[in-house]
Amino acid sequence: MKKLVLLGAGYGNMRILLRLLTKELPADVEITLIDRTPFHSLKTEFYALAAGTVSDADVRVPLPVDDRLKVIGGEIQGINLEEKSVYLTDGEKVDYDDLVIGLGCEDNYHDVPGAAENTYSIQTIGKSRITYEKLLGLGSGATVGIVGAGLSGIELASELRESRPDLVIKLFDRSPRILRDFPERLSNFVQRWFDDHEVTVVSNSNITKVESNVLHNHEETIPVDAVVWTAGIRPVQIVQQLDTEKDRSGRVILNMYHQIPNHPNVYVVGDCAALPFAPSAQVAEEQGEQIVKILRHVWNGEPLPEKMPEIKLKGFLGSLGKKQGFAYLADRTVTGRIARLLKSGVLWMYKWHNG
Repeated sequence: MKKLVLLGAGYGNMRILLRLLTKELPADVEITLIDRTPFHSLKTEFYALAAGTVSDADVRVPLPVDDRLKVIGGEIQGINLEEKSVYLTDGEKVDYDDLVIGLGCEDNYHDVPGAAENTYSIQTIGKSRITYEKLLGLGSGATVGIVGAGLSGIELASELRESRPDLVIKLFDRSPRILRDFPERLSNFVQRWFDDHEVTVVSNSNITKVESNVLHNHEETIPVDAVVWTAGIRPVQIVQQLDTEKDRSGRVILNMYHQIPNHPNVYVVGDCAALPFAPSAQVAEEQGEQIVKILRHVWNGEPLPEKMPEIKLKGFLGSLGKKQGFAYLADRTVTGRIARLLKSGVLWMYKWHNG
């Protein structure tokens, strides 16, 4: 039997499972999925879990149940590319013929002193639960600092405002304006929402140190009761430790088939892969589609395509609480209620297809 092992139940590997298990899987292939949790987590919605506006159950999707799929729950300790083996922290060893690494990312603290020790995170469902307990346990009038005004920071700040209107919320952005790389109309809409809802956006910020109740922005010290870090990501430690070429962000450099060049039986999907796009669920799913096609060629003994289709992204959707949103689709800006309904619809469709 050929052994296909998937590491991580993220968006990329879920797409791979969806495609392989709904079409005829070769009789001589068995699939093993390894993840620390017995479900797929909707990472794009962790901001709402942390803010307390959705329940834990709302950000989980059951894993597929299929006789051709074996699910192992556990923490991965390491990957030995030469042995073609994955080691778990409980001592279990899992061998593979083909491997897909989809282990996601962790916060990148950019060597800011105290950031790792004194901030909260929304990178995993477990960390988001801890952040929820902290934020919802704060007293009225407490100050929350959110470092990083990318999509995660914007959505967390807006959702937290609706959940806790009694808190002081400060969103720290390194750029001169929100969503600097997108049309100014989009930036202005988000900024107006924050102004109307009394969320302070601190532009041109540079967090140089984080203490237990103090943020250092340039030369200024800002008292805070809690800080959530959303200012960048990097691949998880297990991927960083792999003996293979990586880019400046620590993401694994791949060939056009999403394989590690010196180990063509190993694929990398999602946040750990070096691609000309910012990491996102959409990118991971598109990668997953292509990896399935390559696996079928390999299993059938067919030559690989001379050229792979270009990954084309549709854009992005963001929310500002439960009633407003913003989107950038096909180079067009959409704001307001329609954008929020679009995001809700996409989430519903994803759950329907995967649940």
